[in-house]
Amino acid sequence: MPTGTPPARAATSLLAELRRDDDRLLLPERDVRRLAPAVTTWLERGAAPEAVRRALSAGLPPDLRHPAALLAHRLTALLPPPLPTAQLAPRPAVVPLQNCDGCDRAFRAPKPGRCRDCREPGGALAPTAA
Repeated sequence: MPTGTPPARAATSLLAELRRDDDRLLLPERDVRRLAPAVTTWLERGAAPEAVRRALSAGLPPDLRHPAALLAHRLTALLPPPLPTAQLAPRPAVVPLQNCDGCDRAFRAPKPGRCRDCREPGGALAPTAA
């Protein structure tokens, strides 16, 4: 019965094995296939298979007549929210090191040229007029 992607296989296996927790959760294959996409959603949202199993099999009513309907209700009513995605801040571009054309000092700039001291009028390293 388990076919498809790994989460889909895990979902069908989880549903088929619920009968180990309670005999009343013996589901027909048709119901397993119908409920598997909802279990897959839980797994994709980061829920551990054991947590899904507990949410589906815990606290069953004593007069359970329609197990697939109860499971379908629990899968939608108890669906956990998606995990927040980590928003990675964009890394600033690294500006390369250049050698100043005037004093040979290293400085960061996108293009070769003069450092700040050599560009500024009256800078410490600016050439003096004679």
